[in-house]
Amino acid sequence: MNKTVSFFPNCKKYKTPLGSATVGEPISLTLKFTRPQNPSDVYLVLTKDGEDAVRYAMNLVSDEDGEYTYGLSVKVTSSGLYFYHFEIANEDEVFRVGSDIDLHAMLGKGGEWQLTVTADEYAPTPLDGGVVYEIMPDRFFIGGERLKTKSYATYRDDWDGVPEYRPNKDGKIANTDFFGGNLKGITKKLTYLKNMGVTCIYLTPIFEARSNHKYDTGNYMRVDSDFGTEDDLKDLIKKANRRGIKVILDGVFSHTGDDSIYFNKHGSYESVGACQSVKSPYYGWYKFTRWNDEYECRYNIDIMPKTDSDNAMYDEFVTGVEGVIGHWTRLGLGGWKLDVCEELSDAFIKHCVAAAKRENSDAVMYGEMFVDATNMIENGVRRCFVTDGKLDSVTNYPFKEDILNFVRCGDSDRLNNTIGFVVNNYPKRAVDCMLNVLGNHDTARLMTVLGDNGDVTSKDERANARVKNREDAAKLVKLAAALQYTLPGVPCVYYGDEVGMEGFEDPFNRRCYPWGNEDKEIRKWYKMLGAVRANEREVFAHGKYCGVDTEHGVMFFKRKTEKDTVYVVVNNSGSEYKPELPKGEYTDLTNYKPFAGIVKDKSVAIIKATAKTKFPEKRKKKQL
Repeated sequence: MNKTVSFFPNCKKYKTPLGSATVGEPISLTLKFTRPQNPSDVYLVLTKDGEDAVRYAMNLVSDEDGEYTYGLSVKVTSSGLYFYHFEIANEDEVFRVGSDIDLHAMLGKGGEWQLTVTADEYAPTPLDGGVVYEIMPDRFFIGGERLKTKSYATYRDDWDGVPEYRPNKDGKIANTDFFGGNLKGITKKLTYLKNMGVTCIYLTPIFEARSNHKYDTGNYMRVDSDFGTEDDLKDLIKKANRRGIKVILDGVFSHTGDDSIYFNKHGSYESVGACQSVKSPYYGWYKFTRWNDEYECRYNIDIMPKTDSDNAMYDEFVTGVEGVIGHWTRLGLGGWKLDVCEELSDAFIKHCVAAAKRENSDAVMYGEMFVDATNMIENGVRRCFVTDGKLDSVTNYPFKEDILNFVRCGDSDRLNNTIGFVVNNYPKRAVDCMLNVLGNHDTARLMTVLGDNGDVTSKDERANARVKNREDAAKLVKLAAALQYTLPGVPCVYYGDEVGMEGFEDPFNRRCYPWGNEDKEIRKWYKMLGAVRANEREVFAHGKYCGVDTEHGVMFFKRKTEKDTVYVVVNNSGSEYKPELPKGEYTDLTNYKPFAGIVKDKSVAIIKATAKTKFPEKRKKKQL
């Protein structure tokens, strides 16, 4: 009985508003079907998570040529997560109409569509339509005099060397080798970032810590001395803002370092840490199972003891008026990314958001999430991280996995379905600024993931592995980047991916940026994508996603606002592809030439009607 029913939650013909709804907003639903015939009653069955279902009778709209159309409008009076399906009754039985994996409806037993209802009004962010660039400060660029402030550190002079990955004498990976990148170095490269279309720099942790990665915070109120000073951070923020570039910091509040003012396991600080005394003011911040040698840790790594975000003193320390977030946001920050936010309580997340927006109403608050942030169940409790005063948005790992899957094997149907559920489940404001990642400091490099690395198994082999089919892999990188830049959300580029850097897992994905040895062809591609987003910012910031042809290795879709439409074709089908466009003349924005009507295999076209195309202004030559 499949295909006898039509309901598509991401199509205005069947549901408005698209995606989530706000409290009290009319929600209109339309259901079409040809079987069963002669229905007696049709119902919408709407269930708020954790409550009893409510059945709403739908109204007959039309009965033409054996196709029935039923509709209704309903208002939801409280925020939360809802699920719904339809029921069609005739004289003999009742049929249930629910979602299947393809987001199509079918008769018989099916799943539920999700409806997210929030009390938040839609509010665009300064990052919508932009480009975010992730930087690990130690590995980006050395600015000014080299800083060497730690007695225990290994200071490397081989910028192109492999980060240390072998265990030390204690059998641990110390992460205490430093290459010298710093905040002044990032400031010196702002022109490069501006030319690449970057509108926001996301810095991995910069606060005082023992390691090179700084996820083991030692002091939240001090910039790490190997990165510079608070004045250096102020200077970076000020000069970045002048160029239209925001700076956001990584807020690692789910844990600290064991070598910190707060825990002080090694006695490095003058404070009395939680590991030194149960009378320490920081004792309640941590989760000891047996004081002082057994405690909860991030990834069971004992150098990163977990904090208790429900502890009132810890909450105040981070989110109070004189707290961590307020102090640094006052310098002009554009926002924060909260590390592993599923380990933070809802109340603490709300307080973090409020603390940042108290200092800067435009501050954008992200959360690191690896699953759907609208319906996660943790310890039997449903959690939603992007509604009712919580995060603006999250990292978009569902897109990452399915973009890479499409590029590897051409599964466009799966990618389109994933886009559909993200657009349906998340509030639009969260979709518009969602961080679309293809790689970061925790994952293998994009070029490595998409290339042929040969048969490498040991860590020593992975440390020095190089992609063997680099030319072919570069084509796949370009396809993936094109999707990252044109799908709903904001691309978040990991430093060096835009010049084809390689590397397996941490720390091989954390090599230094190869200044002077970049893959210029890939860099040119990313620069072009950044320019297209800048020139068509409103379409890519807030334009609706509509799949046109997303089968057989082709992603042909459009991004549409009331004023403009941009078509995107990413062809991974194995043959040429001819997109069907409305009659007219079109320009390919990847090269600003007339669109020839054909997109070659492993190629991309970003297309706009010529009459509406805004060509970028050519720079005037300086008068000598």
